Amino acid sequence: MAVAAAIAFVWGLAIGSFVTVVAHRVPRGEPLVLSRSRCVTCGTQIAGYDNVPVLSWVALGGRSRCCEDRISARYPLTELTTGFLYMATVLVLWGDATEIALGLVLVTTVVAVSLTDLEQRIIPNKILLVAALIGLAIAAVGDPASLPERAIAAVAAGGVFFVAALAYPHGMGLGDVKLAAVMGLFLGRDVAVAIVVALLAGSVVGLAMIARRGSAARKQAIPFGPFLALGSVVGLLAGAPLTDLYLRTFS
Repeated sequence: MAVAAAIAFVWGLAIGSFVTVVAHRVPRGEPLVLSRSRCVTCGTQIAGYDNVPVLSWVALGGRSRCCEDRISARYPLTELTTGFLYMATVLVLWGDATEIALGLVLVTTVVAVSLTDLEQRIIPNKILLVAALIGLAIAAVGDPASLPERAIAAVAAGGVFFVAALAYPHGMGLGDVKLAAVMGLFLGRDVAVAIVVALLAGSVVGLAMIARRGSAARKQAIPFGPFLALGSVVGLLAGAPLTDLYLRTFS
């Protein structure tokens, strides 16, 4: 298991590097393939040895080789986050190949949409659609009996957020609705845990902003995608035991 976890971490670093590319290019309509990475400042093509996850950023001192412009720390942070999430997914879900595969796709998706939501206030349909199709394919092959539960969870989670979007159109976007539905597809009944965690985390941050900035904070939009991403991770890694605990306690 330790070897598998180490491999998952390294693989996650590489996927994390690709996720930063996806988050940058997809909202801008740029191609993901047949196009090498380029410096966002001067457009110079980035050499392979300057594109090694985390290590290249450290070696370059956080600056691009071509124009000495500062490279955002979000690149290595995204790579490390994805690496640790991949490792945690393998460790926690060890023994269930289908759940591991679904978990890896889910964490990749929520990291990508967190970046796009934080940077551009958008959760791209293309990312969610690809994730949903891959998730359906994995579940259909590995655990077809779970498909009805996953479908119900997707409709329920998406429906809850759709009602919220109708009631508070300035506070909840349709991207959040679609992301919640995709979460339901991947998590099944454990999406309930994910939603509760997301709402609690969002409320805590919102209250903290109000306490710090007063009424002016009420007018400041907060992207909700990262909170849903956090909820997804908790639902993935701890949703089953938390759900079982709740059912045993209140049934």
